[in-house]
Amino acid sequence: MSTRVLSLLGYTFGLLILTLYTYAIFPLRLSDPVRFYFLLAIIFIPLLGYLVFRFRKKRKEAEALRQPFPDQWRAELEATVPYYQKLSSEEKKRFEQAIKGFLHSTTITGINTEVDESTRLWVATSAVIPIFGFKDWRYRNLNEVLIYPSAFKSDNYAQEGPGRHALGMVGTGPMSGKMILSKPALVNGFVRAGDGRNTGIHEFAHLLDASDGEYDGIPHLLDQQYVLPWLGLMHREMKRIQRGESKLRPYGATNKAEFFAVASEFFFERPDELQLHYPKLYDLLEKVFQQDLRRQFSPAILRKRKQ
Repeated sequence: MSTRVLSLLGYTFGLLILTLYTYAIFPLRLSDPVRFYFLLAIIFIPLLGYLVFRFRKKRKEAEALRQPFPDQWRAELEATVPYYQKLSSEEKKRFEQAIKGFLHSTTITGINTEVDESTRLWVATSAVIPIFGFKDWRYRNLNEVLIYPSAFKSDNYAQEGPGRHALGMVGTGPMSGKMILSKPALVNGFVRAGDGRNTGIHEFAHLLDASDGEYDGIPHLLDQQYVLPWLGLMHREMKRIQRGESKLRPYGATNKAEFFAVASEFFFERPDELQLHYPKLYDLLEKVFQQDLRRQFSPAILRKRKQ
C-alpha cells in the first residue's frame, strides 16, 4: 500500500476518532462548560502540535526535493550503476528525486569510518533500486543506516576479533529501525557491478520482505495468487543450491528470507542470466518488484557486463 494511501487512511481514522470524542463530551458543553473545554483542549492541543510538526516536516522535505541533483552524483551513477544508465531521461529524473528523498528521511552514520558523498549515494541507490517500481514507497521500518569499516559479528555487531563474517544486517529488537552495512561490501556492490552480488540491495530486499512485519521470504508485494507458486519455487531452488546445482550463491539456502534477498541481488545484477536459466523465478521477481529489467537493459549493456 502506498505512502499516500496510508496517510489518507490515517487522517480519516483520526478524524473519525476526533468526531466520536467530541460527540461523547458534547453534552458537557451546557452542564459543565469548564470541564467540556478542558477535555476538548486535551485532544486538540496535541493534535495541533502534531499538525504543525507534520507541516514543517513536509516543508523541509519539499525544500530538499527542490534542490538540484549534484552533477558529481549524476556522473558517478552513469559510471558505476548499469541500472541507472539504461533508464530513460524521465526515469533518471525520478530516480534522482527518490535518492534525494531517501537521503532526506534517513540518517547515514559512519562508525569508525568516514561517510563520504559516494558512500551516501551508494546507500541511497541500493535503497531506491528495489522500490523503483513503486512511485510512492517509503521504508517505514528504517530510520538510520550505520556504515562499518569492515565485516562485523552478526550476534553482537563487534568490529574486532575473530568471527567477523557479516557484511550487512537489518536490525531487530534494540536495533530495530537500523541497518548495518560494511563499507567495502557496499562499495564492491557497485564497482563490481554485474557479478550477481550487491550487499546494499540484499539488505534493502530484507526490508521489503519485512514490510509486513515478518522476515519470511514472502514479500506482501506479491499478489496472493502467486504466493503458493512462489513458495514451491523457493523450496525447489533452495534444494538446488544445497546440491550445488544453482547459479545463486550458497547463502541463499540459509533460509527463506535469505533466499529472497540473494535472488533479488541476482535479479537486479544479472537479469539476463536469471531470465535465461530461471525464467519462472525471474517472472515472479518481476511481479514482486513490478519492474521489467529485460526492457531496461539493452543487449549492448548486457554484453559489456559479461566481459
